[in-house]
Amino acid sequence: MASLTVTSSARSVEEHRRSCSLRFYRAVRDLKPVWMLEDMRTMETFYSEEDARQRNFTPSEALLYAIVHDHREYARFLLSRHTEEALARPGERVCCCPPSHLTTAVRYDRRYILGLILQESHRMPSSPSNTNRARCLPAEGGRTPLHLACELLRPEAVVLLLGNGASPHAQDQIGWTPLDVVLEKLRESVEVNEGERRQCLDNLLMFMPKVHFKLKAALGREPGRWGKVLGEETYEYLAGRSPAPLFLCAMQTVLQQLSPATFPDSLHGLPIPSSLKPRLV
Repeated sequence: MASLTVTSSARSVEEHRRSCSLRFYRAVRDLKPVWMLEDMRTMETFYSEEDARQRNFTPSEALLYAIVHDHREYARFLLSRHTEEALARPGERVCCCPPSHLTTAVRYDRRYILGLILQESHRMPSSPSNTNRARCLPAEGGRTPLHLACELLRPEAVVLLLGNGASPHAQDQIGWTPLDVVLEKLRESVEVNEGERRQCLDNLLMFMPKVHFKLKAALGREPGRWGKVLGEETYEYLAGRSPAPLFLCAMQTVLQQLSPATFPDSLHGLPIPSSLKPRLV
């Protein structure tokens, strides 16, 4: 009889926790005011002293919800008031394999919040983990947020990540770089999002004074096909048969002078085509 009572009590606590989680999730989805969300976030969802470690939602979990539902005011509040806690890796209470905030922002195309996350990373105290976060190095399944931005054809996210220190030479588990991902997208004979494919490629090359990628051999085997896809000038450059175009060299030189700490504001101040400047809204 006692065991049944304990089981029933445990089930009641679990149901209460799930109910609170759902209410908080819906409140963020409905873009409720920040003060209301903070009251809900810090409200105790457990009443047993044994479960005190999960009495409320962490800033990291709250930021993940804010990213998903594009609650910019709440994301800005969490990142400014609880910077280090908000940027910590989300726990398994959110899901069994929680994604990083950067990955989530790229996947949902939350450019504004992605920019906030990257900028706050620069303001945090210097440490190996924070440096890696600012450079977008942590990979999921061997792929970085930059790989994902290229896979999903998010040219603005590509610029934001590269301008804040993401490595264009990072390799996934099969040795593919973000450039390989974009080239594979361009090779596909589908006209949808053709502009985004090309823009992702151009954005990558502006931050790559030296190009290293796995598909380089494939370019040499199919010159006719790749020349048509890339344009002869770009093809000759990527195949290693000619130097970089003059405009590309100029852009690479200019972008190397921009500090990640002031990016993308410093980029928007340059007299360059608007297509090269990320739209954050």
